[in-house]
Amino acid sequence: MNILVLNSGSSSIKFQVVQTDQELIVSDGDRCLAKGQIERIGSLALVSFQATGRPPFKEDVPLRDYRAALDRIVRWVISPESGIAGVASMADIHIIGHRVVHGGEKFRASVVITDEVLEGIEDCIELAPLHNPANIRGIRAAAEVFGRGVPQVAVFDTSFHATMPETAYLYGIPYHLYRRYKIRRYGFHGTSHRYLAYRYRVLNKIPKENVNIITLHLGNGCSACAIKHGQSVNTSMGFTPLEGMVMGTRSGDVDVSVIEYLSHKEGSSLPDLITMLNKQSGLLGLSGLTSDMRELLEEEKENDDRRATLAIDVFCASVRRRIGSYLAELGGADAVVFSGGIGENSSAIRQRICAGLEALGIVLDEARNAALKKGRPGEISESGSRVKIFVIPTNEELLIARDAFRAVSGLPQPTFSPRKTRKP
Repeated sequence: MNILVLNSGSSSIKFQVVQTDQELIVSDGDRCLAKGQIERIGSLALVSFQATGRPPFKEDVPLRDYRAALDRIVRWVISPESGIAGVASMADIHIIGHRVVHGGEKFRASVVITDEVLEGIEDCIELAPLHNPANIRGIRAAAEVFGRGVPQVAVFDTSFHATMPETAYLYGIPYHLYRRYKIRRYGFHGTSHRYLAYRYRVLNKIPKENVNIITLHLGNGCSACAIKHGQSVNTSMGFTPLEGMVMGTRSGDVDVSVIEYLSHKEGSSLPDLITMLNKQSGLLGLSGLTSDMRELLEEEKENDDRRATLAIDVFCASVRRRIGSYLAELGGADAVVFSGGIGENSSAIRQRICAGLEALGIVLDEARNAALKKGRPGEISESGSRVKIFVIPTNEELLIARDAFRAVSGLPQPTFSPRKTRKP
């Protein structure tokens, strides 16, 4: 089956066309046929497509809304211009899988989208006002372009973290606020962390129950996950993706009293301060230069820029602290796994994060780290390291495609049920 995987953002759509079925899932032989993205939807959009094994296609074209953008994607996918074997018409797209950021406590597994499911996703908008509306627009655009005959499936970022115990997901605020408003840690990047746990056990040929690792998704957004017996038991992002480690433009953990203090000192409104913490902080705010780690490393190397170095060091320290806390929570781990744009591609950042962790049994092999080719999985720890270090490129789209196939085919889905704890 050919699955169209969509990740709809506030003004963008990323996509992949993945060929998968039960036989390919079992043999790990799924194939990405094409991928790409459209940015700046609503104006002169930037289009970037590529079929596997063929040159990239790029253009600038006015696209007024999500439907127009998705229609442009589909026309290219089925055209002779893309050259995708076996995809010559819309009938060759069998299922559409959507990344949906927030499923609240309702959605603990991937589901076929019905009117009731769509209503449930809408109910979560107040929990993810920046993300779920865009995901919903993508779902509705797909229904308009393909009609109701092509099934759609929602795969939730939050569902993998549903196994966290109350001690991990509850905040130290009055309990009735959780009961009334569901204020708790939900966690995000769940599909990525779930993929890393899956790929780790495949690489090491071990059962799911033996997966005890710490996964690090380090990109413009960053999150860590403590995984025990193959299940998430804690994660760094919380009620929103703002909590946790220092990120590209997000501050990560901040004493909430800072907001009140700044409102008095700067006269800033609450929305302005939240915008600052989400879009003007992190690497960008600390360096005053950029949120791009590659550019910061270049600035440090070429100009010995103090603020660039400071931003990098604060970033690495925030990751180290999370590794240490999760080692304590897990009672030790078998491996630390790096992923995401920074984690996969920057050997320098991996080295700086691991520096000083030797006392915890985490010992990086600098030569293996530097020699690992980008885009390839591999171990980068010294042979005697008690906790292994791996780099594993993430592939959320593959899991979305697999979940979409399973949901439509009625096959058992990976489900993530919370641990049973005594009710107060």
